Amino acid sequence: MPQRRTLLASALAGLVAPRLALAQSWPTRPVRIVEPGAPGGGNDTTIRLFAPHLDRAFGQSFVIDNRPGAGGRVGVENAFRAAPDGSTLLLGNAGSNGINAAIYPDLPYDLANDFTPVSLLVTGPNALVVNPRIFPVEDVAGLIAAIKQKPANHYNYGSGGVGSSAHLSAELFCMMAGVRMEHIPYRGASQMGQAVITGDAPFLIANMVNIMPFVTRGEVKLLAVTSMERWADTPNVPTLHESGLAGFETIAWNALFGPPGLPRMVVDRLVPELQRIGQLPEVKDRVKLIGGQVVTSTPEVLQARVRSDIAKWKDLATRANIRIT
Repeated sequence: MPQRRTLLASALAGLVAPRLALAQSWPTRPVRIVEPGAPGGGNDTTIRLFAPHLDRAFGQSFVIDNRPGAGGRVGVENAFRAAPDGSTLLLGNAGSNGINAAIYPDLPYDLANDFTPVSLLVTGPNALVVNPRIFPVEDVAGLIAAIKQKPANHYNYGSGGVGSSAHLSAELFCMMAGVRMEHIPYRGASQMGQAVITGDAPFLIANMVNIMPFVTRGEVKLLAVTSMERWADTPNVPTLHESGLAGFETIAWNALFGPPGLPRMVVDRLVPELQRIGQLPEVKDRVKLIGGQVVTSTPEVLQARVRSDIAKWKDLATRANIRIT
């Protein structure tokens, strides 16, 4: 028996020692952060604010690797197949690591369980905007009444594609408000915004960072935000929750994940640095300017957010019959 225990202890030490050594020396080479979106978007901007500070904190380059395509699937799958040695991280978001679990039946990974959570980075509400010529209303109640005056699907709403956050947010609105509108997918925030302005799709729920320039120029009207509490930068704008759609919440977020099996010791080195960087004025203030809020977190908080989002969007996708095959 003593000999067996010795052998078992030696075997366990053999498994633990390499991981402990990895955590103590990590990173020994540049770290690739897969961003499953195109350069220039809100998520891309966020990670490029954090990356230079990570460079200095760890003495290695943190390189952004943009891998857009298929609603985030291209980049996420690339990170999923990476070795869990700390050389690859993933910048996931509410779409790529939440909504996709609800609308893609054939994902080669389990978004709720396979990826190693590290930390939330930034969150922000979406904004409900309308064309003020087509919807000359002052509030959400007036908007719902105006939509109900017309036959079902008389009005269009835009999104960045089937299964996008804008698509599912609008579907959630329709379901909770008891109205129907026709979905028109566009390519990107600029096309969505122009569609509201021209009246081709006069209703839109989109990320604050993407739609606020149109609001500031007076081209569209902001009626509500989608957080449970009013957004600090638009304190006079009510939430959908307080506008008659009790419980309505859709939050844009992004976060860092590791591939399956990333050692916890690496995660534990990253989290305090991300929390420190997130409080730097040059990061915090810049995030605020693009319509977000730094909310670095524990891995457990991030995991809970992912699982909550997946459950919510799966329920909506089932009821609205939204699937991408």
